[in-house]
Amino acid sequence: MSMLHKEEPLTMPKSRRRRRSPSRDSPYDDDAYGYCKSKRRKATRDYDYQKHSRSPDRRRRRHHHHYHHHRDRAHSDENSYSPDRTNYSSRHSYHDSDHSSHYHSHESSGHSRSYKRKKYRRSYRHHRPSYSSQSSRDHPELIAGAPCIEDDEDGHLIYHPGDVLQARYEIIQTLGEGTFGKCVEVKDVARNGQIAALKIIKNVEKYREAAKLEINVLEKLKEKDPEGKYLCVRMLDWFDYHGHMCIAFDMLGLSVFDFLKDNTYYPYPLDQVRNISYQLCYAVNFLHENQLTHTDLKPENILFVNSDFEVSYNAKKRRDMRRVKNTDIRLIDFGSATFDHEHHSTIVSTRHYRAPEVILELGWSQPCDVWSIGCIMFELYTGYTLFQTHDNKEHLAMMERILGSIPYRMAKRSRKSKYFYHGKLDWDEKNSSGRYIRENCKPLKHYLRDKGIQHLQLFDLIEKMLEYEPHYRITLAETLAHPFFKPLLKEQPHLEHKPSVPKEPRIVDRRKSYQGSELSSENHGDRDCVKTKSEGPGKSDVSYSYLPAVHNGAQQ
Repeated sequence: MSMLHKEEPLTMPKSRRRRRSPSRDSPYDDDAYGYCKSKRRKATRDYDYQKHSRSPDRRRRRHHHHYHHHRDRAHSDENSYSPDRTNYSSRHSYHDSDHSSHYHSHESSGHSRSYKRKKYRRSYRHHRPSYSSQSSRDHPELIAGAPCIEDDEDGHLIYHPGDVLQARYEIIQTLGEGTFGKCVEVKDVARNGQIAALKIIKNVEKYREAAKLEINVLEKLKEKDPEGKYLCVRMLDWFDYHGHMCIAFDMLGLSVFDFLKDNTYYPYPLDQVRNISYQLCYAVNFLHENQLTHTDLKPENILFVNSDFEVSYNAKKRRDMRRVKNTDIRLIDFGSATFDHEHHSTIVSTRHYRAPEVILELGWSQPCDVWSIGCIMFELYTGYTLFQTHDNKEHLAMMERILGSIPYRMAKRSRKSKYFYHGKLDWDEKNSSGRYIRENCKPLKHYLRDKGIQHLQLFDLIEKMLEYEPHYRITLAETLAHPFFKPLLKEQPHLEHKPSVPKEPRIVDRRKSYQGSELSSENHGDRDCVKTKSEGPGKSDVSYSYLPAVHNGAQQ
């Protein structure tokens, strides 16, 4: 959820249950590992195991003639975690085979037990004490006369504009709502009326515990980066308000996704793709240097500091286009961030940005963030999603169509052996899904919209980020020194990254080392992008040649 996108004026919550969209796939669906695997229950009232979402519901469409060369993400009253390829899925009744959704409406009569439970929930009042990171625990008189607090049927706090929480935060309006809770715009009376964003978590145990984990991560990041120079969102305060964990943040602008959506999915200019991508890599590299993996990188979790824009007429498109004035960003949502020493859930990341090692259940670490960033950079450049799917096998088939064959070594080690036959993806190209992939997916280099050197450098970097094997994938420390970012560093040398840890060997060196240690000489047709430069009188050009990559000891 983009927690800072202003919505309609606050209204009282409706007592009637709204239908949830079945389209959103996330790391927290019913069959996936959520916040706590041991406490996972079957779906009842809170059947959506997604951590949070944003409004409105997303439908991602590919760049195809049937879709008029743009995606349409329909608006709905219910927030959703992910888009869906509506025309395709409705035609073929398609869903995620391993992590299928159970987002159906629970219709019940007036005499059913579920109805009585819902009715009781709506009238539930409690006097649970509150506490905070600072003042409330030191000043119990602030909560001595606390009023009755009422929740709606889903566990959201019922509030009204003008309500004051913790004798400090005056609610102005709702900014957004998700599965985890709501985000509201507040006036901080302790900071001379400064505007802030307050995230109010549902009064539900699993979300409350998840919020405590996020607070722990945010506090540690604040210790490491008190000035906020590494571009992670700054937590101002937190407190428990009668069972609702609340976290206060600086007020920011739209997410890069919401800005893209409001601009009818017209892609960002190349210079802005460069600026946003560098900042994102800079922020996430800071996490990696501190043994932390974000695990949920996506355009919704990248917010502009200020999303003001200017409008210009595009004669080619025959319509007005928005261009954001300031590309400064902040990284948000650390609810699923995981330290190296902590338990690693089997499934992480939102579907479209999920790395192959996660799908194949081979284990994951920081490189899965690099894969997600590669997908995000592609989306900023083209305006649409690289891997638009909700099924594991189809996802892998798209990868093979765009990036080349999945390494034999990964297929053999995978716990998902049902996806492969003799080490190759068991995929029927003649069925409806196979035809869709064949018609709409193409090798990565074919998505270039210009043959200029900077465009080629961008795709060289994206391809290195989308390397199948995690130990071959480019690191973010190496990414920050990539030629694609050199023009930015010339203009703003203060942005140059100075690593706080020793730099790892270059990818080429690691490949040579790996090649010498492997005994197999099979070449399974994997492709690797190699950039060559040819200089002539008064000109220079960059071209791409595709050579077999080193997998299982294969020679280049």
